[in-house]
Amino acid sequence: MDRMLYIAMSGAKQTLLAQAANTQNLANANTTGFRADFDAFRAMPVYGDGYPTRVYAMAERPGVDLSSGTVAATGRDMDVAINGDGWLAVQAADGSEAYTRAGDLRVSSNGQLTNGAGNVILGNSGPIAVPPSEKIEIGTDGTITTRPLGQAPNTLSVVDRIKLVNPAKADLIKGTDGLMRLKDDSAAPADANVRVVTGSLESSNVNSVDAMVNMITLSRQYEMQVKAMKVTEDNDQSAVKLVQM
Repeated sequence: MDRMLYIAMSGAKQTLLAQAANTQNLANANTTGFRADFDAFRAMPVYGDGYPTRVYAMAERPGVDLSSGTVAATGRDMDVAINGDGWLAVQAADGSEAYTRAGDLRVSSNGQLTNGAGNVILGNSGPIAVPPSEKIEIGTDGTITTRPLGQAPNTLSVVDRIKLVNPAKADLIKGTDGLMRLKDDSAAPADANVRVVTGSLESSNVNSVDAMVNMITLSRQYEMQVKAMKVTEDNDQSAVKLVQM
């Protein structure tokens, strides 16, 4: 009976962890450029002294769904979406280089180019700073052009070029902050072949219907594990009564 109890107990715990990952996906169904996490269950033997006669369930995230979301036109000049494969390079909160598909760009109060999540956009020589200007344009290759304040309409100035990268998908790993990084923590080189679509944003690739169905399935699995623990308790009490007789 201890085997049954252990399996049911570990299964219930791991189902809660899988539910948390699924809830995270569902909560970001409307987050620009979000990439959904996969989750999976597997049996894991308990190793130690003697033979591994006990097995427990384990939930894990084997990877990230890197399929593209839907690109929708917004009409906003500073919104950009990656056309095909590729990523925007940003500076994460810890100062490291990371990658995202969220192209809802804006200029912060201190003149830095950021996206909606507050990540600083990187250019050819580091974080991009945009001087005060009347108009900002972004080319398909990521080149940022501005019209300085007080200048004629035909006076344009190239500020920088957004760093666009396209590393192999197998080399990418998703961090707890939702940003992608290379597995070896190195910086990916800029790729001149990556293009962006201006005036558009890419939606999350989370399928809300699938996530809701998965949530119901995980809830039923949890209930089944709890019922199994109750059955184990009842069987244990019945065994004790038989021994006492």
